Amino acid sequence: MAYWLVKSEPEEYNFTDLERDKRVVWDGVRNPQAQKYLKAMVIGDKVLYYHTGKEKAIVGVARVIQSAYPDPTDPKYVVIDLEPDYRLSHPIYLQEIKVAFPPESFALLRQPRLSVMPVPPEVWAWVLAKQAKP
Repeated sequence: MAYWLVKSEPEEYNFTDLERDKRVVWDGVRNPQAQKYLKAMVIGDKVLYYHTGKEKAIVGVARVIQSAYPDPTDPKYVVIDLEPDYRLSHPIYLQEIKVAFPPESFALLRQPRLSVMPVPPEVWAWVLAKQAKP
């Protein structure tokens, strides 16, 4: 199992929307590197859900329920399907992540515009440990 992070503007599609919908086609990703990461995702992989914009925080955990397949609106790209796993007990803000990890350790810190990225196991473990604390 691999760990990933996907970003969304909360005004466009937030974690509450994912919880309501129970399943979403993760589309609209056009960056070649982000597309490469979508293609690497497999069923069962865990995904951190990150709100961009003013919030800049990890707010929930989702899971991949359908590996990459052609985007129905443009088959030269791929999409995946996600479902919510659970909401974090509190958001983990970008500033906290910046304090905890050097930029070279996590794409979120060195490639802030990338919308899909792998999450190193040590970051994943830190997020899970952190979310249990107020």
